[in-house]
Formats: sequence, structure tokens, C-alpha cells
Amino acid sequence: MSDKAAVTKRRQFLRGLAAAGGAAVALSVIEKLGASPETALAEHEARIQNAVNANADPATLDSLERMRVELVEALKKPANQRRWIMVIDLRKCVGCSACTVACVAENKLPPGVVYRPVIDEEIGAYPNVTRRFLPRPCMQCDNPPCVPVCPVSATFKRPDGIVAIDYEACIGCRYCITACPYAARVFDFGEAYTDGTPSGPAAVAGAQARGYEAAANFEYGNRYPRQKGESPIGNARKCHFCIHRIENGMLPACTTTCIGRATYFGDANDAASLVSELIAQPNVLRLKEELGTEPKVHYLM
Repeated sequence: MSDKAAVTKRRQFLRGLAAAGGAAVALSVIEKLGASPETALAEHEARIQNAVNANADPATLDSLERMRVELVEALKKPANQRRWIMVIDLRKCVGCSACTVACVAENKLPPGVVYRPVIDEEIGAYPNVTRRFLPRPCMQCDNPPCVPVCPVSATFKRPDGIVAIDYEACIGCRYCITACPYAARVFDFGEAYTDGTPSGPAAVAGAQARGYEAAANFEYGNRYPRQKGESPIGNARKCHFCIHRIENGMLPACTTTCIGRATYFGDANDAASLVSELIAQPNVLRLKEELGTEPKVHYLM
């Protein structure tokens, strides 16, 4: 195969990846191969829209592409008619923590702030021993214990069911962290990965973290540059299903980066959606259902 043919083949593969929902991962590589990000993104959007317009048979679509099509369709409905849920197939999870890393990168998370840890458990008795992995995002409960304990109503449930935090209202009391039965909430103490190093924020009086650590995140659709004394420093934080991505027609970062295709996301109010099909299976469970929290993260065993 000639060098030109090899480049063409790689470019076609990456465009396919972008169309399947991994645009953010693929665009920078496509640019290096000679296609502009604008062109690649336009092709990506056109492919999704063509699938929507053609009313494509879901069975013929890649799972990521199908979820993206269903996401675009769900966004056409009023927010209170959508019910976002996540389904995680534990049979496919290999414990790679790609979802954890993607979440940290997407939301510019500092040390000690992790929205989606992967719990690693050893099960069985020697010599029949194996490992089990459990990704644990926020459960986005329908009856969230974290909401009523907040003294300033900074934690609330949106019309689409996602439990959100108003960083500007949060006073950092951490009552919600104690109330959450899933340990899905953390506190931002303002730490930086470069603390204690020559380039760290504490190296010079009043200096702030530079480069990556000072970059703004866009949680809840707002721009939050990391600055001392400013939100989200001093706030409770948690997974929010990547609201800023969802509302722009993109799947959550953890869903698109899962190497085993173990994470699914969609609108449970759409009976024909992929997630609705999955939660109808007999091998589905939710964590601590007996508490009456009605979590919207489902696991397939």
C-alpha cells in the first residue's frame, strides 16, 4: 500500500470514528492528516442528520452512532419530556479507567476530584479468583437525598432529571456529600497538580496555576476559569452526565471513550431507544434500590 493510500485509509477510519460519536478524539488527528476540523465536523453532522432524516433502522447503526441519533431526536422535545439515563454493562468493562481519564480531561478536574471512579474488586476463592470492575458515576437519583439537605438550594433536580449544582449558590457546607449514599460527591479544595513544584501556584505569592490547570471548564454550560476564591473552588462537585456536551448534541465523554462499549446513554422516555431496550432485560440492576432513591444509572450483570 502506498503512503498516500495509507493516509487515505486512516483518514476514512477517523472520519468513521467521528461519525460514531468520537469526534472530539478524532478531529485533531484528522487535521494532522490534511483535512480541516471544520470539514470533518461538517461531514460528521451531515452523517448524523442523514441518519435522522432517513429514519435509519437502528439495527444497522453502530451503537455510538445510534445513541447520537437518538440524542439529537430527544433534544427536540421539551426538557421535562426527556429522562436521561445511563446503562453500564459490567460484562464488558475491563477496568481500563478510560472513562475516568476522559471525565477528568473533559471537566478539567483537579486533584482529589473524580466524578467517575472505577471500583476494582477481587472476587472468588483461590484458585478460582477473578476481578470485577464497577464504574460509579453520580446516580442522578429521581429522589435524591442530596437535594433536601442543601440549606441554600444549590443542589436541585433539573426538568430532564439530572441533579445539578449551582456553583454560585453553593456555600461549601458539604451536607450533600454526607447525604449521598453512593459517595458520588466530592469537594474542591482548590488543589493543583503542580502544588509543591517550581511551577506550582504556591511558588510565588498570589500566583495561580498556569497552563492546563488554569484552563476553564464548561460545566453546566458556564465558563469557569480556575482562579483562587472563585467557583468551583470551595464547592461540592459531582458527575452531571456532561450536560454541556449533551445540550450540544454530543454524548457524555465517558460514553464515547469506553473502549469496551460498556457505557450507554440516552432518553428512557423514548421506548424505542437503545437504553430502553437494555433496561428491559432481566439481568439489569441498580445500586441500593432499597433506599428509594430511584437511581438513573443501571447496570447489566
